[in-house]
Amino acid sequence: MIKPWHATLLTLFPEMFPGPLGHSIAGKALEKKQWKIDTINIRDFAKDRHHTVDDTPYGGGTGLVMIADIVHEALKTSENLYPDPEDKPQYIYMTPRGKPLTHTLARQLSTNKTGVVILCGRYEGVDDRVIEHWREEKGLIEISIGDYVLSGGEMAALVLLDACVRLLPGVLIKEDATTSESFETNLLEFSQYTKPRVWNNKTVPEILLSGDHGKIEKWRQNCAKEITKNRRPDLWEKYINSTEKNS
Repeated sequence: MIKPWHATLLTLFPEMFPGPLGHSIAGKALEKKQWKIDTINIRDFAKDRHHTVDDTPYGGGTGLVMIADIVHEALKTSENLYPDPEDKPQYIYMTPRGKPLTHTLARQLSTNKTGVVILCGRYEGVDDRVIEHWREEKGLIEISIGDYVLSGGEMAALVLLDACVRLLPGVLIKEDATTSESFETNLLEFSQYTKPRVWNNKTVPEILLSGDHGKIEKWRQNCAKEITKNRRPDLWEKYINSTEKNS
């Protein structure tokens, strides 16, 4: 029996999950047990009656920092959810200073048959010593979903999980549905149209009505190139470099 891809979230707000992941494509996959999700409440590991999980930073400054030993104990508990010694989930800390989440990285994470353990920080983040320890011991990586700051890592984790789950085998109806998507080849997706043929005095490009699949494919490729060149010159440069290497 194939084990479902397993996501474990360490968070102060477990009620935020599965959230939107309980709907649409990810939700259907969850019902079919193609993946599963667990949460661990970091506050359960607090050591005082007020369930304090943070403290003031050394060196001064505004905000609070999540306490190392509390986060560490929560992470250790996550290991109990992966009792098989062959189960080696990828440990992740969602943080603005992490490596950017890309389609390539999401695909890489989705191919880890065990799944992921995601630490969601709050306040000014987590004491860096616990991050360093788990990076050294378990290969924890830091991931960012963009150059902006959120109130916590939960929303970022939802984005990461949605990007991964839809890439799991059998989740999408058509197995090749992801191969023509944006970022698969460093090109943004071509323009799409549906009925009616004329809307607001705008018509669907005639080539798409021709029935000539070769010409349609060429039009779509050129359309994707034009959109990428105009909107994402950084991706366009990657595309040009990749085509030159493969030529």
